Amino acid sequence: MNKPSKSGGLQTEFEFTLPRGYVGPDGSLHRKGRMRLATAMDEIAPLRDPRVRANQAYLVIILLSRVITQLGTIEVIDTGVVENMFSADLAYLQDFYRKINELNPEETQEGEEMALAGE
Repeated sequence: MNKPSKSGGLQTEFEFTLPRGYVGPDGSLHRKGRMRLATAMDEIAPLRDPRVRANQAYLVIILLSRVITQLGTIEVIDTGVVENMFSADLAYLQDFYRKINELNPEETQEGEEMALAGE
């Protein structure tokens, strides 16, 4: 996870390497990508999608298509791209999403200390 994108000192994008890789329409393999931190809307918006209402498992497809900002030389990361990933890569991305979006103990403690100090 090198070369992070930062916004006001907060790391907002993270690099990843897929275990298998996405095979693009032209047959090229794409393994390196970037994922940004999710917003509240990223998690709420898919719930309105009829595909999610029909099949709750589809939520992860929409969510990942919203937060993956780069994958090799693929120009647009949409649900079609995520749908066609190998299951090992999908599982990897779900785990990666959880890791970058959850607070670690140091961040939680730092936030509590800032709140107590009135910042």
